[in-house]
Amino acid sequence: MTHYGTLRMWAVVLTIYGWLAILAAVIGSIVWAIEVSGFWQTIGVLLIGLPVAVFLATLPIALAQAFRAIADVGDTLSAR
Repeated sequence: MTHYGTLRMWAVVLTIYGWLAILAAVIGSIVWAIEVSGFWQTIGVLLIGLPVAVFLATLPIALAQAFRAIADVGDTLSAR
């Protein structure tokens, strides 16, 4: 029996939110690249804006992994 169900539940919620954020960042960056005028601005959006947006969108997934790791450590230590 785990005592860290709340952390694991929030990890699932943050993972789902993170994947939705990644999808929104990719779609938003593509729309942004279409809306700018000029070849170099489009390349700038795709080479700079898209990676930054996707990186920032992955932060909830990283937090979810930290929550899972804390829950795993807590379960391991409480079993002793």
